Amino acid sequence: MLPNTATLPETVEELKELVLDLDTHYRARIEFLEERIRFFQKELFGRKSEKRPAEPDPRQLTLFNEAEVLTAEKPQEEPLVIEGHTRRRPKRKPLPAELPRVEVIHDLDETEKLCACGAQLSRIGEEICEKLDIIPAKIQVIRHIRYKYACKSCQGVEAEGATVKIAAPPAELIPKGVATAGLIAHIAVAKYADALPLYRQEKIFARHGIELSRSTMAGWMVKAAERCEPLLSLLRQELISGPLVNADETPVQVLQEPGRANTATSYMWVFRGGTPGKEVVLYRYSPSRSGEVPREVLAGYRGYLQTDAYAAYQGLDGQVRLVGCFVHVRRNFVKVIEARGKAAKKTGSAEVALDYIQRLYTIEKLARREGLSPLELGAFRREKAETVLAEFKTWMDKRMTLTPPKGLLGKALNYALSHWSKLIRYVEDGHITPDNNAAENAIRPFVVGRKNWLFAGHPNGAHASATLYSLIESAKHCGLDPYSYLRFLFERLPHAQCAEDYAALLPQSLTPQHLAPPTHRV
Repeated sequence: MLPNTATLPETVEELKELVLDLDTHYRARIEFLEERIRFFQKELFGRKSEKRPAEPDPRQLTLFNEAEVLTAEKPQEEPLVIEGHTRRRPKRKPLPAELPRVEVIHDLDETEKLCACGAQLSRIGEEICEKLDIIPAKIQVIRHIRYKYACKSCQGVEAEGATVKIAAPPAELIPKGVATAGLIAHIAVAKYADALPLYRQEKIFARHGIELSRSTMAGWMVKAAERCEPLLSLLRQELISGPLVNADETPVQVLQEPGRANTATSYMWVFRGGTPGKEVVLYRYSPSRSGEVPREVLAGYRGYLQTDAYAAYQGLDGQVRLVGCFVHVRRNFVKVIEARGKAAKKTGSAEVALDYIQRLYTIEKLARREGLSPLELGAFRREKAETVLAEFKTWMDKRMTLTPPKGLLGKALNYALSHWSKLIRYVEDGHITPDNNAAENAIRPFVVGRKNWLFAGHPNGAHASATLYSLIESAKHCGLDPYSYLRFLFERLPHAQCAEDYAALLPQSLTPQHLAPPTHRV
């Protein structure tokens, strides 16, 4: 509280005490404001990575800091022995065996196959070097020819019904259109898996001499998604059948939303769960960020739900056990370090908190190295991690009493302590991880695509995007190639009649062998 300066004290000692109080108050205020300025500068201009830089080796001269430009995937090396010492020579990874091979023979001229002695040289071996080639996309036209039949004898007078018979047209995903299942799958994968907006695809088709407008392709995406609607309810049942669901949401701008301005913010929700190893990724578009969306999607679910601390997840059924995210805890302490500036000491409270969190993740790394089952992992965590968690909690309780609550450190401590019961719940079940990265990774394809196409032109397009993202990302989690799966799905979807037919088309019901094109013997 700011001291009262309306009436100055009479004695020198009281004046000194007043000045000291004012000095303490304004120093704390200046420190708080400078911290906020550094934080906002970092948010605007700083690097986004939260990874803590490794301490430099004092024995190594840092001529150039190239750590950020070195890729994590280094080529395998094999020893190259030279007389006197050994070097490491990079070893190129072999090209995939399933790729077709085209052999190009390089032979000597016949005149060069003669030895100096006059004898014919004999072939004693060969040297093979494989090069990677690519053939651009091939566009073709499928002509469906249906023969007509009629009776020339009676001219159809004796026949009942139609006098001309013709084979029925093939069932199609979009009837009376020029798009095949392969074309629709190609456009969908390019947009939703590769983040290639339709206006760019329009230009690519134009280079091939095909006039295909973005509005036409957008209409195909909406119609294809509508045909896939029966699969979404089955995906939701798969989602809530597992022991864990991860959830997250991200903003999206949608135009022509009834009753809302085009600048209003809508949301794309993502839910990841189901059978471990064949998880479902279910997207759901909503103009609202209220708890109605998770309540609708997770109706009937009994298990763990891992999210950030957003309040919309708090009002779910009591059978849902909420789990917190240590990445969000860590992120708050990283902000404290970034806001302090480079001149600050490197052994503050934020570093202590990050070291505790690092110890928890070291335990997870050891468990992965051992290849523990979920049951074994739960027991391993209770043995190793509970002690670290208890120490971390005791330290935060003590530190919270000495920290201003409105500062970044105070907010970081308060966030962790207020959600502590949910944060430590991951030790109960080996299917859970300490963080909600699974949901953030699941929603990343949508976020990457949003950077390219910026907004959805209509709510129908947003709903279609949610459907197609759900199918593509679920296919990827089941080890299926997105294009092969969508083509398989779109070819067979027109023939589906009942729930069993639709269930057989879910990614969880298929393997890569199901999607392999049939081989034809000549």
